[in-house]
Amino acid sequence: MLNVVRSGDRLKILYWDRDGFVLWYKRLEEGKFKLPRPREGARTVELRASELAMILDGIDVSKLKRVPRYERTVRSGEEKSSKEKISK
Repeated sequence: MLNVVRSGDRLKILYWDRDGFVLWYKRLEEGKFKLPRPREGARTVELRASELAMILDGIDVSKLKRVPRYERTVRSGEEKSSKEKISK
């Protein structure tokens, strides 16, 4: 869980570490953390680890543009043959 104080200069991260919660806190001397805005109607934003690292490094991730990546499409015949191999 990530929480940014309204002033935007403090950030808290709460996460589970095997046997207990860990609270990580960072306060900026100058400036503010630039977080992406939630979509309309949403109250939360989901971040990737790389996006969190950029935010902590002072990068405004809301202005970044993610380029399309290649995704191999699976044909119906290939999908069946791979499932058959696994089940055998």
